[in-house]
Amino acid sequence: MKKLLLLSLTVAIVLLSQTESKAQQSYKNAFGARLGAANGITFKTFTQSNRAWDFILNFQSNDNYHDRGYRERVRFTALYEIHNPINNAGGLKYYYGVGGTLGSSKYRRDDERKLYAGLAGVLGLDYKFAEAPINVSLDWKPELEIAPDAGDFDSQGLGLSIRFTF
Repeated sequence: MKKLLLLSLTVAIVLLSQTESKAQQSYKNAFGARLGAANGITFKTFTQSNRAWDFILNFQSNDNYHDRGYRERVRFTALYEIHNPINNAGGLKYYYGVGGTLGSSKYRRDDERKLYAGLAGVLGLDYKFAEAPINVSLDWKPELEIAPDAGDFDSQGLGLSIRFTF
């Protein structure tokens, strides 16, 4: 089901987007909450009209940690994103990007905290309300773990961000 949702989102973006158009940002900075498999705070800032950095501080607790290998995780993620408009959808853009993650994980094997490091990607939709200083984005942020378990892939990074823009 998740693969079908991701495939549908990708196809919709490709069909609705114009490949040569330049994105026009409708805000410079945004700060708010990210909700999903891991909850936290997010700060997005544009460095160019269609280029942005998104910084995310996540907190995750896994009650069923036998499936994922950890009990608690705190992560800081920095993503470099490229935003592009979607034709005939004012305020709506799609974006993609890459970045990295650093954090701390408490694992089930030895109950000790260990450094967590990974590479992250992102694919999503971003909407800025025209009459309000509010931005909403829905994205998928998969991660490839580098340490301590190199090669582990986490595809459960679906998240909804709600931010105040300024």
